[in-house]
Amino acid sequence: MTPDVELALDLPPDLVHAGVGVHGSAGPHEVFRLPHLWQLHLYGYSGTLEFGGSRHPIRPGHVSLVPPDTEVHFHYDAPRCEHLYAHFRLPGDGERRRVPVMQDAGADAAVLSGLLRHTITASAQSPARASAELWTVLWRTTALTDAREDPSGSRHPALRTAMAHIEEHLADPLSVPEIARAAGVSHTHLTRLFREDTGHTVVGWVRRRRMARARHLLIASTLAIPAVAATVGIPDLQAFNKTCRRELGASPRAVRNAAGA
Repeated sequence: MTPDVELALDLPPDLVHAGVGVHGSAGPHEVFRLPHLWQLHLYGYSGTLEFGGSRHPIRPGHVSLVPPDTEVHFHYDAPRCEHLYAHFRLPGDGERRRVPVMQDAGADAAVLSGLLRHTITASAQSPARASAELWTVLWRTTALTDAREDPSGSRHPALRTAMAHIEEHLADPLSVPEIARAAGVSHTHLTRLFREDTGHTVVGWVRRRRMARARHLLIASTLAIPAVAATVGIPDLQAFNKTCRRELGASPRAVRNAAGA
């Protein structure tokens, strides 16, 4: 079983260096450690990472996180092996997230690669932006872990696509057939996926997400109630009031007033 490391991500990482590592030309085996820095690698080759008596297969698209002061042994399967890397400190001391030392990024590998390349480019021009890019990479690696630990298995890709489409279009009219088309599945199949994963119909999920956004805007902003209603895709004030009472247990004005009490 792959061991885990713990990351404190309440503060952005302090990026020390990022780049493209090229290894293997000096031999098929290298040993090194970074006494004070974390190391993150996104691999484009096959090989083996070894430390602490454990061996972890490396494959293209795998990402590893190794804590400071850890002696690592890399075994390369080819004379030229490239990976993207970042060496950094974690200044935070808040809640820690557990992440496997090595995991397959799967479909997220391309996204992580793009973010790491932005990190590399920004590191010489804007350290703050580079740290922000790396922070996003680290949070996305924890999301890979969340999917792995989901007791029902990772969500169906069509369901993830549908949920993302809903979040991006809450202000627009949304129909189940339209959402199903965006997710690339039939209306019936999408309905079943939502029922099995969330316990809600597609329409019920849309309503919940709209009301979650409405509640935020009512509590956290001074946006007029008609504007809040339009922003969450229910421009009819009577319908908005009815939905708000059903989902939040009070009228929009009462929700706002209770937050300010």
